[in-house]
Amino acid sequence: MNKAISILFIIISWISGIAQITPAEIQKENILLHGGILHKGDGKIIKNSAIGFEKGLISELMDLDQDTIDSSKYNVIINIAGQDVYPGFIAMNSTLGLMEIGAVRATKDYRETGNFNPNSRTLTAFNTDSRITPTVRSNGILLGQISPRGGLISGTSSVMRFDAWNWEDAVVKADEGIHMNWPISRINRTGASEAEIKKTKTKVRTLKVEIYNFFNRSQAYCEGTSFGIVDLKMEAMKGIFLGSKRLYIHANEVSQIKEIIEFKKEFKIQKLTLVGGRDAHYIAELLAENDISVIIKRVHSLPKYKQSELDISYRLPSILFKSKVLFCFDNQGDMEQMQSRNIPFLAGTAVAYGLPYEEAIKALTSNCAKILGIEKYGTIKKGMSATLFVSKGDALDIISNKLSYAFIDGKKIDLSNEQEKNYIKYCKKYGIVPKP
Repeated sequence: MNKAISILFIIISWISGIAQITPAEIQKENILLHGGILHKGDGKIIKNSAIGFEKGLISELMDLDQDTIDSSKYNVIINIAGQDVYPGFIAMNSTLGLMEIGAVRATKDYRETGNFNPNSRTLTAFNTDSRITPTVRSNGILLGQISPRGGLISGTSSVMRFDAWNWEDAVVKADEGIHMNWPISRINRTGASEAEIKKTKTKVRTLKVEIYNFFNRSQAYCEGTSFGIVDLKMEAMKGIFLGSKRLYIHANEVSQIKEIIEFKKEFKIQKLTLVGGRDAHYIAELLAENDISVIIKRVHSLPKYKQSELDISYRLPSILFKSKVLFCFDNQGDMEQMQSRNIPFLAGTAVAYGLPYEEAIKALTSNCAKILGIEKYGTIKKGMSATLFVSKGDALDIISNKLSYAFIDGKKIDLSNEQEKNYIKYCKKYGIVPKP
Protein backbone atom coordinates (compact mmCIF):
# COMPACT_ATOMS: atom_id res chain seq x y z
CA MET A 1 0.00 0.00 0.00
CA ASN A 2 2.79 2.40 0.99
CA LYS A 3 4.63 1.54 -2.23
CA ALA A 4 1.53 2.33 -4.31
CA ILE A 5 1.13 5.68 -2.54
CA SER A 6 4.79 6.50 -3.19
CA ILE A 7 4.43 5.73 -6.90
CA LEU A 8 1.27 7.86 -7.07
CA PHE A 9 3.10 10.74 -5.37
CA ILE A 10 5.97 10.49 -7.89
CA ILE A 11 3.52 10.55 -10.82
CA ILE A 12 1.66 13.57 -9.42
CA SER A 13 4.96 15.40 -8.82
CA TRP A 14 6.07 14.65 -12.38
CA ILE A 15 2.78 15.93 -13.82
CA SER A 16 3.04 19.09 -11.70
CA GLY A 17 6.56 19.63 -12.96
CA ILE A 18 5.43 19.69 -16.59
CA ALA A 19 2.19 21.59 -16.05
CA GLN A 20 1.52 23.98 -18.91
CA ILE A 21 0.44 27.60 -18.83
CA THR A 22 -3.35 27.81 -18.95
CA PRO A 23 -4.64 29.54 -22.12
CA ALA A 24 -6.16 32.98 -21.62
CA GLU A 25 -9.89 33.55 -21.44
CA ILE A 26 -11.82 35.25 -24.24
CA GLN A 27 -11.79 39.04 -23.93
CA LYS A 28 -14.80 40.19 -21.91
CA GLU A 29 -13.84 43.73 -20.88
CA ASN A 30 -13.08 46.68 -23.13
CA ILE A 31 -9.35 47.48 -22.94
CA LEU A 32 -7.52 50.73 -23.68
CA LEU A 33 -3.74 50.98 -24.11
CA HIS A 34 -2.89 54.62 -23.45
CA GLY A 35 0.21 56.59 -24.41
CA GLY A 36 2.38 54.01 -26.17
CA ILE A 37 4.68 54.49 -29.16
CA LEU A 38 2.79 52.57 -31.81
CA HIS A 39 4.50 50.75 -34.68
CA LYS A 40 1.47 50.01 -36.82
CA GLY A 41 3.09 47.32 -38.98
CA ASP A 42 2.42 49.21 -42.22
CA GLY A 43 5.52 51.40 -41.98
CA LYS A 44 3.86 54.17 -39.94
CA ILE A 45 4.37 55.27 -36.33
CA ILE A 46 2.13 57.07 -33.83
CA LYS A 47 4.34 58.44 -31.06
CA ASN A 48 1.53 59.01 -28.56
CA SER A 49 -1.21 56.50 -29.26
CA ALA A 50 -4.46 55.23 -27.80
CA ILE A 51 -5.53 51.72 -28.80
CA GLY A 52 -8.95 50.46 -27.78
CA PHE A 53 -10.15 46.94 -28.39
CA GLU A 54 -13.20 44.89 -27.56
CA LYS A 55 -14.33 41.34 -28.40
CA GLY A 56 -10.89 40.61 -29.85
CA LEU A 57 -10.91 43.41 -32.43
CA ILE A 58 -9.39 46.90 -32.44
CA SER A 59 -12.31 49.28 -32.05
CA GLU A 60 -10.49 52.60 -31.76
CA LEU A 61 -7.10 54.00 -32.73
CA MET A 62 -6.02 57.58 -32.07
CA ASP A 63 -3.04 59.90 -32.07
CA LEU A 64 -3.28 61.64 -28.68
CA ASP A 65 -1.22 64.57 -29.93
CA GLN A 66 -4.10 65.41 -32.26
CA ASP A 67 -7.25 63.95 -30.70
CA THR A 68 -8.80 63.27 -27.30
CA ILE A 69 -10.20 59.85 -26.54
CA ASP A 70 -13.25 59.14 -24.39
CA SER A 71 -11.81 56.66 -21.88
CA SER A 72 -15.07 56.29 -19.90
CA LYS A 73 -16.26 53.44 -22.12
CA TYR A 74 -13.27 51.26 -21.23
CA ASN A 75 -13.32 48.91 -18.25
CA VAL A 76 -9.54 48.43 -18.26
CA ILE A 77 -7.16 51.33 -18.95
CA ILE A 78 -3.44 50.51 -19.12
CA ASN A 79 -0.95 53.35 -19.09
CA ILE A 80 1.97 52.39 -21.34
CA ALA A 81 3.56 55.83 -21.78
CA GLY A 82 7.08 55.55 -23.20
CA GLN A 83 6.66 51.89 -24.14
CA ASP A 84 6.57 50.50 -27.67
CA VAL A 85 3.55 48.71 -29.15
CA TYR A 86 3.85 46.25 -32.04
CA PRO A 87 1.55 43.90 -33.95
CA GLY A 88 2.13 40.29 -32.91
CA PHE A 89 5.17 38.91 -34.70
CA ILE A 90 4.66 35.87 -36.93
CA ALA A 91 7.07 32.92 -37.08
CA MET A 92 7.28 31.77 -40.71
CA ASN A 93 8.12 28.24 -41.84
CA SER A 94 8.30 26.96 -38.27
CA THR A 95 8.18 23.44 -36.81
CA LEU A 96 7.28 24.78 -33.37
CA GLY A 97 4.73 22.44 -31.82
CA LEU A 98 5.78 19.59 -34.11
CA MET A 99 8.85 18.54 -32.17
CA GLU A 100 9.59 18.72 -28.46
CA ILE A 101 12.85 16.83 -27.89
CA GLY A 102 15.16 16.33 -30.86
CA ALA A 103 16.75 13.19 -29.39
CA VAL A 104 13.37 11.50 -28.88
CA ARG A 105 11.95 10.25 -32.16
CA ALA A 106 8.42 9.94 -30.77
CA THR A 107 8.24 13.73 -30.32
CA LYS A 108 9.09 14.44 -33.97
CA ASP A 109 5.90 15.02 -35.94
CA TYR A 110 7.01 17.18 -38.87
CA ARG A 111 7.96 14.60 -41.48
CA GLU A 112 6.33 11.69 -43.32
CA THR A 113 8.02 8.94 -45.33
CA GLY A 114 8.01 9.14 -49.12
CA ASN A 115 8.69 11.92 -51.61
CA PHE A 116 5.18 13.21 -52.35
CA ASN A 117 2.99 14.00 -49.33
CA PRO A 118 0.91 17.11 -50.14
CA ASN A 119 -1.95 15.65 -48.07
CA SER A 120 0.20 15.50 -44.92
CA ARG A 121 -1.18 18.24 -42.63
CA THR A 122 0.66 19.99 -39.81
CA LEU A 123 -2.73 21.25 -38.61
CA THR A 124 -3.75 18.21 -36.61
CA ALA A 125 -0.20 17.43 -35.47
CA PHE A 126 0.30 20.82 -33.79
CA ASN A 127 0.91 20.49 -30.05
CA THR A 128 -0.56 23.45 -28.14
CA ASP A 129 1.05 22.18 -24.91
CA SER A 130 4.63 22.52 -26.12
CA ARG A 131 6.89 23.85 -23.36
CA ILE A 132 8.84 25.78 -25.98
CA THR A 133 5.94 27.99 -27.09
CA PRO A 134 5.84 30.22 -23.95
CA THR A 135 9.55 31.03 -24.39
CA VAL A 136 8.87 32.11 -27.98
CA ARG A 137 5.88 34.33 -27.32
CA SER A 138 7.72 36.10 -24.48
CA ASN A 139 9.62 37.85 -27.31
CA GLY A 140 6.43 38.93 -29.09
CA ILE A 141 5.97 36.00 -31.48
CA LEU A 142 2.27 35.29 -31.14
CA LEU A 143 1.39 33.44 -34.37
CA GLY A 144 3.19 30.92 -36.52
CA GLN A 145 3.10 29.24 -39.90
CA ILE A 146 3.60 25.61 -38.88
CA SER A 147 5.30 23.80 -41.74
CA PRO A 148 6.32 20.24 -42.63
CA ARG A 149 9.74 18.94 -43.68
CA GLY A 150 11.22 16.20 -45.85
CA GLY A 151 10.71 14.61 -49.27
CA LEU A 152 10.11 16.51 -52.49
CA ILE A 153 6.63 17.67 -51.48
CA SER A 154 6.63 17.77 -47.68
CA GLY A 155 3.00 18.55 -46.98
CA THR A 156 0.63 21.36 -46.06
CA SER A 157 1.23 24.18 -43.58
CA SER A 158 -1.30 26.03 -41.41
CA VAL A 159 -1.28 29.27 -39.43
CA MET A 160 -1.73 28.82 -35.68
CA ARG A 161 -2.17 30.98 -32.58
CA PHE A 162 0.35 30.43 -29.80
CA ASP A 163 -2.27 30.35 -27.06
CA ALA A 164 -4.97 27.68 -27.22
CA TRP A 165 -6.34 24.52 -25.61
CA ASN A 166 -6.04 22.42 -28.78
CA TRP A 167 -5.36 22.69 -32.49
CA GLU A 168 -9.00 23.48 -33.23
CA ASP A 169 -8.77 26.57 -31.02
CA ALA A 170 -5.32 27.47 -32.30
CA VAL A 171 -5.98 27.50 -36.04
CA VAL A 172 -6.08 30.89 -37.79
CA LYS A 173 -5.93 29.54 -41.34
CA ALA A 174 -5.97 25.84 -42.15
CA ASP A 175 -3.98 24.27 -45.00
CA GLU A 176 -2.84 27.59 -46.45
CA GLY A 177 0.09 26.28 -48.51
CA ILE A 178 2.07 23.35 -49.91
CA HIS A 179 5.81 23.01 -49.22
CA MET A 180 8.20 21.61 -51.81
CA ASN A 181 11.98 21.07 -51.83
CA TRP A 182 13.61 21.83 -55.18
CA PRO A 183 16.49 19.46 -56.12
CA ILE A 184 19.99 20.91 -56.04
CA SER A 185 21.48 22.08 -59.32
CA ARG A 186 25.07 22.80 -58.30
CA ILE A 187 27.09 19.57 -58.09
CA ASN A 188 29.93 19.44 -55.57
CA ARG A 189 32.86 18.02 -57.52
CA THR A 190 35.41 18.18 -54.69
CA GLY A 191 36.92 14.72 -54.20
CA ALA A 192 34.25 13.08 -56.38
CA SER A 193 35.01 10.73 -59.26
CA GLU A 194 33.48 11.20 -62.71
CA ALA A 195 31.24 8.20 -62.07
CA GLU A 196 29.94 9.71 -58.82
CA ILE A 197 29.32 13.08 -60.49
CA LYS A 198 27.45 11.40 -63.34
CA LYS A 199 25.35 9.41 -60.85
CA THR A 200 24.45 12.60 -58.94
CA LYS A 201 23.47 14.41 -62.13
CA THR A 202 21.25 11.52 -63.16
CA LYS A 203 19.58 11.48 -59.73
CA VAL A 204 18.89 15.23 -59.85
CA ARG A 205 17.42 14.98 -63.35
CA THR A 206 15.23 12.09 -62.23
CA LEU A 207 13.90 14.07 -59.26
CA LYS A 208 13.03 17.04 -61.46
CA VAL A 209 11.22 14.76 -63.92
CA GLU A 210 9.25 13.27 -61.01
CA ILE A 211 8.22 16.77 -59.86
CA TYR A 212 7.05 17.79 -63.35
CA ASN A 213 5.16 14.51 -63.79
CA PHE A 214 3.46 14.92 -60.41
CA PHE A 215 2.40 18.49 -61.20
CA ASN A 216 1.14 17.48 -64.64
CA ARG A 217 -1.03 14.78 -63.06
CA SER A 218 -2.20 17.20 -60.36
CA GLN A 219 -3.13 19.84 -62.90
CA ALA A 220 -5.00 17.31 -65.04
CA TYR A 221 -6.87 16.08 -61.93
CA CYS A 222 -7.78 19.66 -61.03
CA GLU A 223 -9.06 20.45 -64.53
CA GLY A 224 -10.68 17.07 -65.20
CA THR A 225 -14.20 15.86 -64.58
CA SER A 226 -14.78 13.96 -61.34
CA PHE A 227 -15.68 10.30 -61.80
CA GLY A 228 -16.29 9.70 -58.12
CA ILE A 229 -12.71 8.64 -57.46
CA VAL A 230 -11.01 10.77 -54.81
CA ASP A 231 -7.22 10.94 -54.69
CA LEU A 232 -6.17 12.63 -51.43
CA LYS A 233 -2.80 13.75 -52.77
CA MET A 234 -4.37 15.29 -55.87
CA GLU A 235 -7.14 16.90 -53.82
CA ALA A 236 -4.51 18.58 -51.61
CA MET A 237 -2.83 20.01 -54.73
CA LYS A 238 -5.97 21.57 -56.23
CA GLY A 239 -5.58 24.86 -54.40
CA ILE A 240 -2.20 25.50 -56.04
CA PHE A 241 -3.82 25.66 -59.50
CA LEU A 242 -7.00 27.39 -58.32
CA GLY A 243 -5.07 30.12 -56.48
CA SER A 244 -6.47 29.33 -53.03
CA LYS A 245 -3.16 27.89 -51.77
CA ARG A 246 0.38 29.19 -51.93
CA LEU A 247 3.28 27.05 -53.13
CA TYR A 248 6.40 27.36 -50.97
CA ILE A 249 9.53 26.10 -52.71
CA HIS A 250 12.61 25.63 -50.56
CA ALA A 251 15.77 26.50 -52.50
CA ASN A 252 18.91 28.64 -52.19
CA GLU A 253 21.02 28.60 -55.35
CA VAL A 254 20.70 30.97 -58.32
CA SER A 255 20.35 28.06 -60.74
CA GLN A 256 17.55 26.59 -58.60
CA ILE A 257 15.74 29.92 -58.42
CA LYS A 258 15.88 30.38 -62.20
CA GLU A 259 14.44 26.89 -62.68
CA ILE A 260 11.68 27.72 -60.19
CA ILE A 261 10.76 30.85 -62.15
CA GLU A 262 10.36 28.77 -65.33
CA PHE A 263 8.40 26.19 -63.35
CA LYS A 264 6.03 28.91 -62.10
CA LYS A 265 5.42 30.12 -65.65
CA GLU A 266 4.84 26.65 -67.08
CA PHE A 267 2.19 25.69 -64.55
CA LYS A 268 0.77 29.23 -64.23
CA ILE A 269 1.15 29.15 -60.44
CA GLN A 270 -0.46 32.27 -59.03
CA LYS A 271 1.06 32.32 -55.54
CA LEU A 272 4.68 31.25 -55.08
CA THR A 273 7.14 31.97 -52.29
CA LEU A 274 10.83 31.08 -52.19
CA VAL A 275 11.95 29.70 -48.82
CA GLY A 276 15.65 30.10 -48.05
CA GLY A 277 16.80 32.28 -50.93
CA ARG A 278 20.43 32.48 -49.87
CA ASP A 279 21.48 33.67 -53.36
CA ALA A 280 18.37 35.81 -53.96
CA HIS A 281 20.45 39.02 -54.01
CA TYR A 282 21.96 38.00 -57.36
CA ILE A 283 18.57 38.00 -59.11
CA ALA A 284 16.39 40.14 -56.83
CA GLU A 285 14.95 42.14 -59.75
CA LEU A 286 13.92 38.90 -61.48
CA LEU A 287 12.08 37.79 -58.35
CA ALA A 288 10.23 41.11 -58.21
CA GLU A 289 9.29 40.88 -61.90
CA ASN A 290 7.80 37.43 -61.39
CA ASP A 291 5.95 38.31 -58.18
CA ILE A 292 7.89 35.81 -56.05
CA SER A 293 8.17 36.60 -52.34
CA VAL A 294 11.00 35.32 -50.16
CA ILE A 295 11.15 33.85 -46.67
CA ILE A 296 14.78 34.55 -45.81
CA LYS A 297 16.54 31.72 -44.05
CA ARG A 298 18.39 32.68 -40.85
CA VAL A 299 20.13 36.04 -41.31
CA HIS A 300 22.82 35.02 -38.81
CA SER A 301 24.54 32.71 -41.31
CA LEU A 302 28.01 32.53 -42.79
CA PRO A 303 28.42 33.09 -46.55
CA LYS A 304 28.24 29.96 -48.69
CA TYR A 305 31.01 30.90 -51.12
CA LYS A 306 34.60 31.90 -50.43
CA GLN A 307 34.31 34.89 -52.75
CA SER A 308 31.17 36.21 -51.03
CA GLU A 309 31.26 39.32 -48.88
CA LEU A 310 31.32 38.43 -45.20
CA ASP A 311 28.18 40.42 -44.35
CA ILE A 312 26.05 39.41 -47.34
CA SER A 313 23.59 37.42 -45.21
CA TYR A 314 23.07 40.48 -42.99
CA ARG A 315 22.52 42.76 -46.00
CA LEU A 316 20.21 40.43 -47.94
CA PRO A 317 16.97 41.89 -46.43
CA SER A 318 18.07 45.41 -47.37
CA ILE A 319 18.87 44.32 -50.93
CA LEU A 320 15.47 42.66 -51.34
CA PHE A 321 13.72 45.73 -49.92
CA LYS A 322 15.47 48.02 -52.39
CA SER A 323 14.51 45.64 -55.21
CA LYS A 324 10.86 45.74 -54.09
CA VAL A 325 10.71 42.04 -53.26
CA LEU A 326 8.17 41.09 -50.59
CA PHE A 327 10.09 39.23 -47.87
CA CYS A 328 10.00 38.10 -44.27
CA PHE A 329 12.25 36.26 -41.81
CA ASP A 330 12.74 32.59 -40.98
CA ASN A 331 14.98 30.88 -38.43
CA GLN A 332 15.21 27.42 -39.99
CA GLY A 333 18.31 25.51 -38.90
CA ASP A 334 19.73 23.91 -35.80
CA MET A 335 17.38 23.92 -32.79
CA GLU A 336 14.89 25.93 -34.83
CA GLN A 337 12.01 25.43 -32.42
CA MET A 338 13.88 27.02 -29.50
CA GLN A 339 15.64 29.53 -31.73
CA SER A 340 12.32 30.86 -33.02
CA ARG A 341 12.34 33.28 -30.10
CA ASN A 342 15.35 35.02 -31.75
CA ILE A 343 13.59 35.91 -35.02
CA PRO A 344 13.07 39.56 -33.94
CA PHE A 345 16.79 39.90 -33.35
CA LEU A 346 17.54 38.67 -36.88
CA ALA A 347 15.46 41.62 -38.03
CA GLY A 348 17.48 43.83 -35.70
CA THR A 349 20.69 42.73 -37.40
CA ALA A 350 19.14 43.51 -40.79
CA VAL A 351 18.38 47.03 -39.51
CA ALA A 352 22.01 47.46 -38.50
CA TYR A 353 22.97 46.54 -42.08
CA GLY A 354 20.74 48.95 -43.98
CA LEU A 355 17.11 47.83 -43.65
CA PRO A 356 14.83 50.66 -42.43
CA TYR A 357 13.46 49.92 -38.95
CA GLU A 358 9.77 50.02 -39.86
CA GLU A 359 10.43 47.78 -42.86
CA ALA A 360 11.96 45.26 -40.47
CA ILE A 361 8.75 45.42 -38.40
CA LYS A 362 6.73 44.83 -41.58
CA ALA A 363 8.89 41.79 -42.37
CA LEU A 364 7.83 40.33 -39.01
CA THR A 365 4.16 41.28 -39.28
CA SER A 366 2.25 42.63 -42.30
CA ASN A 367 4.55 41.07 -44.93
CA CYS A 368 3.99 37.69 -43.28
CA ALA A 369 0.23 38.28 -43.19
CA LYS A 370 0.19 39.16 -46.92
CA ILE A 371 2.05 35.99 -47.83
CA LEU A 372 -0.16 33.85 -45.58
CA GLY A 373 -3.40 35.53 -46.61
CA ILE A 374 -4.55 36.34 -43.07
CA GLU A 375 -6.16 39.73 -43.57
CA LYS A 376 -7.02 40.55 -39.94
CA TYR A 377 -3.49 40.16 -38.60
CA GLY A 378 -0.13 41.86 -39.11
CA THR A 379 -1.13 45.51 -38.62
CA ILE A 380 -2.73 47.58 -35.88
CA LYS A 381 -5.74 49.27 -37.43
CA LYS A 382 -9.41 49.64 -36.62
CA GLY A 383 -11.26 46.40 -37.34
CA MET A 384 -8.11 44.26 -37.22
CA SER A 385 -7.46 41.52 -34.68
CA ALA A 386 -6.17 42.82 -31.34
CA THR A 387 -3.08 40.62 -31.59
CA LEU A 388 -0.29 42.83 -30.31
CA PHE A 389 2.26 43.31 -27.57
CA VAL A 390 3.85 46.06 -25.50
CA SER A 391 7.59 46.18 -24.88
CA LYS A 392 9.51 48.31 -22.39
CA GLY A 393 12.36 48.48 -24.90
CA ASP A 394 13.14 47.94 -28.57
CA ALA A 395 11.57 44.62 -29.61
CA LEU A 396 14.39 44.05 -32.12
CA ASP A 397 17.12 44.54 -29.53
CA ILE A 398 18.10 41.47 -27.53
CA ILE A 399 19.24 43.58 -24.56
CA SER A 400 16.41 46.07 -24.12
CA ASN A 401 13.44 43.98 -25.30
CA LYS A 402 11.16 43.16 -22.36
CA LEU A 403 7.46 42.50 -22.86
CA SER A 404 5.05 43.97 -20.33
CA TYR A 405 1.78 42.92 -22.03
CA ALA A 406 0.71 40.69 -24.91
CA PHE A 407 -2.71 40.00 -26.40
CA ILE A 408 -3.90 37.41 -28.91
CA ASP A 409 -7.32 38.29 -30.34
CA GLY A 410 -7.81 40.56 -27.34
CA LYS A 411 -6.97 37.85 -24.81
CA LYS A 412 -4.32 38.93 -22.31
CA ILE A 413 -1.80 36.09 -22.31
CA ASP A 414 0.55 34.86 -19.61
CA LEU A 415 4.14 35.88 -20.42
CA SER A 416 5.82 33.57 -17.93
CA ASN A 417 7.81 30.55 -19.13
CA GLU A 418 9.90 27.69 -17.82
CA GLN A 419 13.20 29.52 -18.26
CA GLU A 420 12.00 32.55 -16.35
CA LYS A 421 10.76 30.33 -13.53
CA ASN A 422 14.14 28.62 -13.29
CA TYR A 423 15.90 31.99 -13.34
CA ILE A 424 13.86 33.20 -10.35
CA LYS A 425 14.27 29.84 -8.62
CA TYR A 426 18.06 29.85 -8.76
CA CYS A 427 18.32 33.55 -7.96
CA LYS A 428 16.59 32.71 -4.69
CA LYS A 429 18.92 29.78 -4.09
CA TYR A 430 22.02 31.96 -4.35
CA GLY A 431 20.55 35.08 -2.76
CA ILE A 432 20.57 37.12 -5.97
CA VAL A 433 17.91 39.76 -6.62
CA PRO A 434 16.25 38.88 -9.99
CA LYS A 435 16.43 41.61 -12.61
CA PRO A 436 12.96 42.97 -13.51
